[in-house]
Amino acid sequence: MSEMEKDKYLFEEFPPVTTKEWEDKIAKDLKGADYDRKLIWRTNEGINVRPYYRSEDLEKLKYLDVAPNEFPFVRGCNVEKNKWFIRQDIQVSNFAAANEKAIELLGKGVDSLGFVIAKEVSFTKDDIATLLKDIPVNEVEINFIAGYGALEIAKALNEIEIDQSIIGSLKFDPFMCMAKIGKYCSANPLADAATVVNLLKDFPNFKALTIRGDIFENAGSSIVQELGYSLAVANEYMAGLTDAGISADLAASSIKFQFATGSNYFMEIAKVRAVRLLWAKVVEQYSPANISSAIANIHAVTSDWNKTIYDPYVNMLRTQTEAMSSILGGVNSMTVKGFNTSYETATDFSERIARNQQILLKEESHFDKVVDPSAGSYYIESLTDSIAEQAWKLFIDVEEKGGFTTVFKTGTIQSAIKELANKRDMDIANRKENFLGVNQFPNFTEAADDSLDASLFERKTTEAGDAEPLVAYRGAMAIEALRFKTDIFAKNNKRPLAFMLTMGDLNMRKARAQFACNYFAVAGFEVQDNNGFETVAEGIKAAQDAKAEIIVLCSSDDEYATLAPEVLAQAGNKITVVAGFPKAIMEDLKSAGIKHFVHVKSNLIDTLTGFQKELGIE
Repeated sequence: MSEMEKDKYLFEEFPPVTTKEWEDKIAKDLKGADYDRKLIWRTNEGINVRPYYRSEDLEKLKYLDVAPNEFPFVRGCNVEKNKWFIRQDIQVSNFAAANEKAIELLGKGVDSLGFVIAKEVSFTKDDIATLLKDIPVNEVEINFIAGYGALEIAKALNEIEIDQSIIGSLKFDPFMCMAKIGKYCSANPLADAATVVNLLKDFPNFKALTIRGDIFENAGSSIVQELGYSLAVANEYMAGLTDAGISADLAASSIKFQFATGSNYFMEIAKVRAVRLLWAKVVEQYSPANISSAIANIHAVTSDWNKTIYDPYVNMLRTQTEAMSSILGGVNSMTVKGFNTSYETATDFSERIARNQQILLKEESHFDKVVDPSAGSYYIESLTDSIAEQAWKLFIDVEEKGGFTTVFKTGTIQSAIKELANKRDMDIANRKENFLGVNQFPNFTEAADDSLDASLFERKTTEAGDAEPLVAYRGAMAIEALRFKTDIFAKNNKRPLAFMLTMGDLNMRKARAQFACNYFAVAGFEVQDNNGFETVAEGIKAAQDAKAEIIVLCSSDDEYATLAPEVLAQAGNKITVVAGFPKAIMEDLKSAGIKHFVHVKSNLIDTLTGFQKELGIE
């Protein structure tokens, strides 16, 4: 039998299954349960993710028939490989020292440099020349992060001897000053943008403006909000620059996007692809002479919002998946932040790890060898389309209301982001959204380092100027603040102990004890699990010997009816807690004096704050 005959026989053995047949089978297996509640996941972006996708879901996606480097550029702009720049930032105070470090990093696998020049650091064109000395600027990406110092840098690049094919960008986004501090940083931000664009018009590979989408993400926005509002900012530049006489091609090719990448793996892959589709659609409306001007240049940086101070090494896992998703989506460059940057300046060790995370993806995992690796995935292609559709609707809504600046001044954008951020905060408190090591599976033995400051766990506030600014925060901040409060208390006092009084049904008591141990450890309480007690008196005696402040009864719902009142009666001044949600007898137990229950529906922050107050931890 030939190979062709074998294949034919194989497919005859497994005939096609229609969507209706799948749906009928699912309905039968659900046995009357609600399909949407059981199997549909509604994301923060408002997208309904179905349990499965099929080839027919891609029939409407016309861009799939287009090759890479062809409009609308969803599939990327490189027909040979998935090339991206590995970026690391350098704080610049001494220009010669920064140059020396830059050259050292180039020997360690970095091929994109970000020179961070603080506002208080003055410089001349000679300093910029010193900074770039012996760096092959037409091979290595050069980026400057200097706020309004971008104007002087643009002038310096015109005055020093430098290859005009220099690759890189200025992190200059004068419109987004409004989002960061509530007012513009100058009297005429559009004129400033036009000045920089014109100064750099002879540098075709150097981007004058960087749209800061990461500001939205780090304030708690959704992916759709990050994209929709970023498009509105970019379009405001396009409209203003072209009205000022700058060609559509120069305006579009002067713009770069910077997005923050979160942990939602497949959504982040789809996000990058959706950006290219949407930006091409925007630029097309300005009728550029060269359609390649509509190719989006995208820099990704790992999110700050989802990083933690407690159990910080988990941040390495987060940044690794974030780097993978951005690169698979096809970004032009990527910054992986150090795992410790939430609470201290990156160290040599954390910088090395962050650098190597990308190098491994390139040199060992070969992520750079395949163009658009997610192409044709029913799920990712459908996500790309859904994200693009929702982000475009948001963009059009902003445009119809007058554009980004006008809408931002009304507070509409801030309110929308706050609403979504508050929902995410509640999901974290209720453990619908998990942070490993913080609200789920905390490290029982970890305690705050003496160097940590309480301000790391507090949301910063910024006074409004012409508009309310967006404030970056970490999603885990509120829960970590609980643990930090306990750690500070324990420096001069006994750390509270939650004692698991386990009795009765073996499986139920073990499961509930494990749950309760994790629950109380979230707030930094010491926990003690036990194998089981024959009598309540035996358990109470053991808790007293352990000097426990909290006794947690772990058993089955049926046994709580008699055990819980007995434990309460013998516990004395100890806080008595029932692990679980014994719905049928809940009111009876409350009537008997049981006040505390911990279960999967409990709000972590409210519940644990209550225990801290009872224990005098303020």
